[in-house]
Amino acid sequence: MSYDLAVWEGDRPADDETAERTFLELFDRYIDTDVEHPPTERMERFEAALLGHWPGTSDPASDHSSPWSVLPFGGEARGPVVYLAMQYSRAVEAAEVIASLASSMGLVCFDPQTGELR
Repeated sequence: MSYDLAVWEGDRPADDETAERTFLELFDRYIDTDVEHPPTERMERFEAALLGHWPGTSDPASDHSSPWSVLPFGGEARGPVVYLAMQYSRAVEAAEVIASLASSMGLVCFDPQTGELR
């Protein structure tokens, strides 16, 4: 079981409902498609910063320091959005770091489980 967050480029939505609509549009356009969308430079920098905090390995069963539920982590960004799947047991800690990093980089962080901006 994983806990997921989405991070994207753009203006911060005014409320959670607008954020959810934006997330669904981005997910359909960039994530849930067979069309390849190279990540933007900002999303590449965001992923690199995450990897600097939690280096990805190839074996999630043996890497207890990483929050990622799918390893190796990296290259998940599609266009201006990245969808992050984390181990549920590490979600609270990881979500705080991810939301803080996203904010510091001028990115939007959204929690699709709760339908709330982070």
